Amino acid sequence: MKPAEGKLGVMCVGLGAVTTTFMTGVLMARKGLAKPVGSMTQYDKMRVGRGADKKYLHYGDIISLAKLTDIEFAAWDVYPANAYESAVNAEVLKAKDILPVEDELRAIKPMPAAFDKHYAARLDGDNVKQCATRWDMVEQLREDIRRFKAEKNLNRVVVIWAASTEIYVPVDMNVHDTMAHLEAAMKANDTEHIAPSMCYAYAALAEGAPFIMGAPNTTVDIPAMWEMAEKTKMPIAGKDFKTGQTLVKSGFAPIIGTRCLGLAGWFSTNILGNRDGLVLDEPANFRTKEVSKLSTLESILVPEEQPDLYTDYYHKVRINYYPPRNDNKEGWDNIDIFGWMGYPMQIKINFLCRDSILAAPLLLDLVLLSDAAARDGRYGIQRFLSFFLKSPMHDYTHDEVPVNHLFQQYVMLKNAIREMGGYEADEEID
Repeated sequence: MKPAEGKLGVMCVGLGAVTTTFMTGVLMARKGLAKPVGSMTQYDKMRVGRGADKKYLHYGDIISLAKLTDIEFAAWDVYPANAYESAVNAEVLKAKDILPVEDELRAIKPMPAAFDKHYAARLDGDNVKQCATRWDMVEQLREDIRRFKAEKNLNRVVVIWAASTEIYVPVDMNVHDTMAHLEAAMKANDTEHIAPSMCYAYAALAEGAPFIMGAPNTTVDIPAMWEMAEKTKMPIAGKDFKTGQTLVKSGFAPIIGTRCLGLAGWFSTNILGNRDGLVLDEPANFRTKEVSKLSTLESILVPEEQPDLYTDYYHKVRINYYPPRNDNKEGWDNIDIFGWMGYPMQIKINFLCRDSILAAPLLLDLVLLSDAAARDGRYGIQRFLSFFLKSPMHDYTHDEVPVNHLFQQYVMLKNAIREMGGYEADEEID
């Protein structure tokens, strides 16, 4: 692995609650004024070696990771408010946790966003690019990346989507199958099949930057973008940050499966009041999120493997926009299980969480590990990052089944770090 020398640019699509919480936390942590709690790269220790050679090390002692002090931030957003103003407006963090880094946050002014209101009807900001075509959109974004890199004298850049969920874009193999078809559609301004997020991803990869999809958008989950990632030798990861309810589901479903209990139904509902909740209140945008959330159980509790236990269980997911709750998301899960001789039981989980507080450390880990993967020469889909993501990318064209089981994902994460650090990838997924 090439060492993490020089400065790392982190370019965030979206400068809302999640992004400003992430930025503020990093700026405060590097001043020693806050702790990056929840970040695996900053806290977790894992085993390397066996027997007499066994030791437990932090990730940064196994592989070269960028330091928090080497990070420079930039963002795009449809609203012109700077990072300080956005952090205050988001009402996630208290003033005492924002004011010490006010100057740094004020200096982060969002570039005009590549935006199409058709893909997020509930947003009405005017800080947007004027683009003749989707290809023009790509070119303008590429120029933004080049300018930021030059102005800040950066060695490397990572681009991460932390903006709202776009409307659902079904994969169309007449457009999304190859780079050539994708590029032709961009140049022809095919706004039906080319979402703005695809332009961000294409621009990032073309400029030699890893791209991370933090929403359930189709974006990089298409063969054309996999081809682009291989051509540019850049990592891609997605999709959708695994924060509240899906984190619970991917961790709790293995308990049911490991204990060989049956499942009759799993009903999940959420209330959320921030900008993401507002956008998801639009049915077309919720459809994108619903597809992401519904995919979790089916690869953990598999009917074909245990037909007595998991045949025909009912799985329902709902998200409700509730403004008074703002960023303090609440998830309810009602789980109907059955045990010995088919007798029914219930499990109820009420998770009162803070959406951005859970998401911020994921952004940090995904950025640092994607940068590490790029320096290690890894490119294409980074399956080892599925630990942090709700709907793991996989090659569905070859019937690959995604790994949603949290503890299996953790094994994948540790094995990849071992390999990058020159150790044996010595854990197996049962």
